Amino acid sequence: MNEYMKVLKNNYANFRGRARRREYWMFTLINTIIMVLLALPWYPAYMSSVSQGETGLPIGLGGVAGIFALLYVLYALAIFLPSLAVSVRRLHDTGKSGWWYLLNLIPFGSIVILVFMVLDSEPRANKWGPNPKGLDTGAAPAANW
Repeated sequence: MNEYMKVLKNNYANFRGRARRREYWMFTLINTIIMVLLALPWYPAYMSSVSQGETGLPIGLGGVAGIFALLYVLYALAIFLPSLAVSVRRLHDTGKSGWWYLLNLIPFGSIVILVFMVLDSEPRANKWGPNPKGLDTGAAPAANW
């Protein structure tokens, strides 16, 4: 939970620097749990309407389900920038530019991004900063920049 709060408090829209695997994956895990918990009350009603041929959110989605649907949308909007920022910083930690994140827009590109997110940190400082693990063994060779 500390990693999640650290991203929200200290790095809400910080696209500079590096993020360790722990920071990225703990943020992603807690974010996913919150999204699932917010979706549980309204998702069955939505799927029921879709199975009946309706499109969009059902008009009758009110009460508790409607409140949770609204909370889900508001949370998704609020968490968009920090999610993008921590993903870009994670790519920086592996020595990749944040522009690689655009691979998510093409089929199977998200698999490549998943592999990048699992990779260990570059052991040395790179152009995005020092190793966040504190194990810096010197500057990275210019060829890797």
